Formats: sequence, structure tokens, C-alpha cells
Amino acid sequence: MNADLRIDGARLLASIEALGEYGALPGGGTNRLALSDADRAARDWTVAQMRALDMAVEIDAIGNVFATYAGTQELPPVATGSHIDTVRTGGLYDGNYGVLAGLEVVATLRAAGRRTRRPLQVAFFTNEEGARFQPDMLGSLVHVGGMPLDEALAVRAVDNGALLGEELARIGYAGRAPVGRPRVDSFVELHIEQGPVLDREGIAIGVVEGVQGICWTELTFTGRSNHAGTTPMALRQDAGMAAARVAAFAHELSQRHGGRQLATVGALTLQPNLVNVIAQSALMTVDLRNTDGARLRQAQDELLAGARRIAAEHGVLLSQRLLADFAPVAFDAALVDSVERAARSQGLSTLRLPSGAGHDAQMLARVCPTAMVFVPSRDGLSHNVREFTAPEQLVQGANVLLQVLLERADR
Repeated sequence: MNADLRIDGARLLASIEALGEYGALPGGGTNRLALSDADRAARDWTVAQMRALDMAVEIDAIGNVFATYAGTQELPPVATGSHIDTVRTGGLYDGNYGVLAGLEVVATLRAAGRRTRRPLQVAFFTNEEGARFQPDMLGSLVHVGGMPLDEALAVRAVDNGALLGEELARIGYAGRAPVGRPRVDSFVELHIEQGPVLDREGIAIGVVEGVQGICWTELTFTGRSNHAGTTPMALRQDAGMAAARVAAFAHELSQRHGGRQLATVGALTLQPNLVNVIAQSALMTVDLRNTDGARLRQAQDELLAGARRIAAEHGVLLSQRLLADFAPVAFDAALVDSVERAARSQGLSTLRLPSGAGHDAQMLARVCPTAMVFVPSRDGLSHNVREFTAPEQLVQGANVLLQVLLERADR
């Protein structure tokens, strides 16, 4: 380990605050949806920081940004990074921390006059959150060849129906670099946990062994609108009741499967959405997650079978659309060990755990050795304006990242 090198904590914290100004919400937190005007401003600011560090910046056809700090030899780079888009009520750290910590590593090396054998690359990926365009992690998925570029560019925004490709061009980030053929030695992503485990157990560093599988399904029930006071219960075609029963069914399914099976109904919209009118239609989403791919597939099959049965019982039509389907990912064992070794060499407590949230790292794992480093999230809050990680914990995570990248890039 290069024990003589440490990142500049004050500089890192200042950069996180500065990036948080783009899309800042009045009461705190950030609203910086992918390819919005706020995202464009944040991209411009981040690219300026990259160029100020003498990094070569490249933008690909899906808007992913890669900044490379040259090594002493022309070899595939050791990469790090994350994303800078947020949900509508995001905090300062989700994604942003990993990108800015990567730049802080480069700033530390540059100040010390140090070059690694392999180049270091810091990336931020388009639309990781999936809050405006679906699926989530779209940019990194296209980057590794998991989704055709034309298909991704034709995705429509959920807020205003704009095409992703048109929005990329509008904000000036429709790059020319090709996608689908990444040339990278390895990828290490630093991130807040976004869950309560590290904070609850008083652990400094999470050594992430993999990412659980994710399956998003959109269900649409179509019944018949009618008067709430004159239509007998037995004669209704109530789309709202069908959706409510499926929501309860998803919850019961997760309890029955137990273990790491999760189920969430995060969106539910009724039409005409009036107090005294039976709902004619109901659109809902179901988010299923599990670290076990076979169990996740079984849960998805049971959910769809249950939805079809419930729709039939209420005399409503059902249509379904798969929004995202990502299998569980196991990270590279040697790189995971490197994270643990780097943390312990700095006297930091560690815990091996899976990631409950999806990350760009799970896409990079398709093409190169990959690992993640977690730092605690206070009370497990994320996708929330009160998202918080203590300054000393942010600095600790960045110093672990520094050592992991140095070990990997100097080999």
C-alpha cells in the first residue's frame, strides 16, 4: 500500500457541495434528472474539473463521459466513477460522491507528481437513476453492449415524452465515441450504501461482493368507469381494486419467499381518479429484487400469475410491460479482496455485504473485473433530501478507493 498518499478531504467535501448547487432544491437536496438543464450544467462543471486536472475527456454516443489521466504505459485504464444524475428528491452523495472521489484521487496523484503504470479513468454514466428514462443504468448498459444504441436513443422520457437522443443533442452531450466495445482493465465504484446496515452496525467500510438482481414490471388494468353509489359490488369492473390486491399480493409474496426477496409497489395511478367514481384504469409498477437469480425468476412468475388471476376475478383486462430485468452480479473475488485489504490497512472496520441497489458497476462487471466500496448512510436514507454521510466517512472511503486504484494500476 502507498501509505504516504492521502486525499485532500476538504477539497473533496467542497467539490461535493459545489456539484450539489446544480439542481439544488430550496429546502436542501437536489433535483437533477438525466439530460435536464440542471444535468447539462452539472456535466459542464464536472467536465471542467476533469480538464483542469489535465485529463483527456471523451464523450460517447449515449452521453457517457470518460476522463483519462495518462499512465507511464499505454495499457487499458483502471477505471472508477459513477453518475451525477439524481431522482427528483435526491441528496448530495448518491453517485456524485463516487465521481468526485475519483477526481480527487487524480488530483492527489497530480499534486504529488505521481503517475501510475496503467492510466486512471474517471467516468460518469448517463441516466443511472432511471427516474426520467427507463431502464435505470441505461448509459452503462449501452456502454458494455447490453442494449443497442438505437433502442436507447429512442427511449421516451416519462416526464414530457421527449426522446433520449433528442435530449442528448439538446444539451450538447451526443458524443462521437463508439459504444459497446469498452477497453478497460478493471472498474471500482465508490458509493454510499443507501441502506442501514453499515450505519446500524457501526462499520466504516462495506466490501461489496455483488449486486442483487432487479426486475421492474409495469401492469395496466383496464375496467369500466361507473358510479360509486349505484353500482353493486358484484357488478363492478374495478381496475383500482385489482391493482390494490396485486400490491398486497406482492407484499405477501416477499414475506412467503423470505430471505432476500424484496417487493415494492412504487407507482400507482388511477383514472379518472375521482372520489365517487369506480376506477376505469390503474397503472402500477412492481419492483422485485433478490440476490438469488432463480428465486427472483420464480417470484416474477408468481407475481404475473397472481396478477392475471386477480384481473380475471374482477373482470378487468391486464397488460404488462417489462421495464428492467437484470440478473444478480458477483464481483471479482481478487478485487473484492483488494478493497478489504486497503480498508484494514488503514485501521478501518469492514463488512462484506451485497448491494441492494443497482449500480453502474454491475454493468461493467460484464466486461472487466469489478468491485465496489460502500460508506455508511445515516439511518439508511437515500433518494431523499436528508441523505447524509459524515465528512470523515466520506474521506475514509475516498482513501480506500485511492489505495485500491493504486494497487490495481501499478501492477
